[in-house]
Amino acid sequence: MKPNIFDISTKELSQDAFLAWLIKWGDTDNERYNSELYSCAQKFIRTLINTSFPSFTESIYKVEASRQWNNIDVWAKINDKYLIIIEDKTYSKRHSGQLTRYKEFAQKWCDEQEPRFEKPICIYLKTGNESKNSLKKVIEKGYDIYGRVDFLDLLNFHDVNSDIYNDFKTRLSRIEAANHQWEEKTVETWKWHDWQGFYQYLENEIDLVGWDFVNNPNGGFWNAVINWSHWGIYPAYIQTEQNKLCFKISTDPKSVTLPEGKKRGQVRNELSRLILKSAKEKGIESIKRPKRFGNGKYMTVAVVHCKDWFGNEKKVINKEEVKNRILFFKNFLLETIK
Repeated sequence: MKPNIFDISTKELSQDAFLAWLIKWGDTDNERYNSELYSCAQKFIRTLINTSFPSFTESIYKVEASRQWNNIDVWAKINDKYLIIIEDKTYSKRHSGQLTRYKEFAQKWCDEQEPRFEKPICIYLKTGNESKNSLKKVIEKGYDIYGRVDFLDLLNFHDVNSDIYNDFKTRLSRIEAANHQWEEKTVETWKWHDWQGFYQYLENEIDLVGWDFVNNPNGGFWNAVINWSHWGIYPAYIQTEQNKLCFKISTDPKSVTLPEGKKRGQVRNELSRLILKSAKEKGIESIKRPKRFGNGKYMTVAVVHCKDWFGNEKKVINKEEVKNRILFFKNFLLETIK
């Protein structure tokens, strides 16, 4: 395979550099060097501005762009009138209130300019995967999402003679292709991108609460939270831990206060007995007691093993059957705890 600089330099800082580089090509002085790259940059800038100013049709003639300004990943000043700030993410997510801080800083800067800049254009650019629920929270912070497919549509539309440009496009295309291979691979060969692709399918088919990576001493796993319902005061829900389906309960102090004298273990055992009793009465033999009980904020009270909901790991997944089994167990839980 032809060497690709973005296969070697995979960090977000490298992507930051590409974004700033591409945007800078949108200045009119650069058309003479590479007209197609200039055209692509102009379209990219216009698309970003249109997220906040849909009627924007002005000529783009002056472009400044760079990285790491007050911790903002990428910034661009257009025509001495528009400020674009980009929070650039590959596989990480927003954290520590950073989006609010960056937007407030950008707004203050725009207000202090003479003549004053328009309101800042805040972009959350994501080339990895992130759940819809997580992205919804980004939008609530006042950011517009520019995703991998959006970027590929732009890059594929322009035939640019540039190794940097084409290396980035190739790298992004491979990530997108990998995101869909789970439908053709045996489950036992799935990697992290396969689980992400599968969870994206699920969130489009059923109303997932969300999905994410859970880090632990054993290397972690990709989980999807199917529902977030309540058994009395306690959140009770189903969570996939890759190919394991778990019935769980939350005693997280942030969402529930244990009654005086009540222990976590007691609550866990009570719900476990209720679920197992209900499963036995309904003849659902696939719902089992876990091998051992935990005693944390989030505890597993019953499990369904891989073969009973996900299928044979040595075969390609039947996604419709898996989806329907998830809905079956979700409905069972809702009926049991009502």
